[in-house]
Amino acid sequence: MIRRGTYLNTADNSGAKKVQCIGIPKKVNFGKQTDFATLGDVITVTVKDALPNGAAKKGKVYKAVVVRTAKEVSREDGSYIKFDDNAVVLLNNNLEPIGTRILGPVAREIRAKGFYRIVSLAPEVI
Repeated sequence: MIRRGTYLNTADNSGAKKVQCIGIPKKVNFGKQTDFATLGDVITVTVKDALPNGAAKKGKVYKAVVVRTAKEVSREDGSYIKFDDNAVVLLNNNLEPIGTRILGPVAREIRAKGFYRIVSLAPEVI
């Protein structure tokens, strides 16, 4: 679960190293509005730490999709998936990844949300 203020790693080569979540769209979960994001959700982030020659600059605001969460997420078949860290991939205005490489594994739920480009660039889909 990703909430406002959560620091996340970036799983791409866009130049950003650490980002902070500053916005989560409201969604209805079991009849209640939730204020957290999970795998495959698009959130608004600001870059807190970046490489000097990268495409993403410190202080800029981007959209990002959550590809890994430390909190376990249940799947349709009853199994659970969780990762060691919280990670996102930065997106442009057309919801395409800014970076050209994806680092580390991504969850299978990303494919179900329609981010096929991220799935094809990822070295491993779990």
